[in-house]
Amino acid sequence: MTTQRVEVITSVERRRRWSREEKERLVAAMLEPGASVSEIARLAGIHVSQLFRWRKQLCRIPAPSAQFIPLEIVEALPPPPTPAASPTTAPLKPVSTHRPRRKPSMVTVELGGGRRLRVESDVDTEALGRILDVLERR
Repeated sequence: MTTQRVEVITSVERRRRWSREEKERLVAAMLEPGASVSEIARLAGIHVSQLFRWRKQLCRIPAPSAQFIPLEIVEALPPPPTPAASPTTAPLKPVSTHRPRRKPSMVTVELGGGRRLRVESDVDTEALGRILDVLERR
């Protein structure tokens, strides 16, 4: 004798209600490395597109408004005048303006929508401007 599986429906409501916690749990499982979205959706009894819609809703981060500060680039100031050498003072050695190059640091640019761009601090500013223009159009 074989057993049959019987599903009892106790309500007339066709749509299931998902709590935020349940949605977050399923979306988090979907974001795990190596996770199969179709397998997660099948186990939850929903369509794959529903998971992607929840991910879009839950991961939406309001884009910060860009605030720019005026910037003025000026030429380097001339060196201060050296005092006239007197016979009692030793001649002054010129101060070297050459500084040893430091290791460049990383700069993170927040693009909004959860996107970030990391570049070295000595990046070519014109190239960075072109990159940001392209990313802004996406």
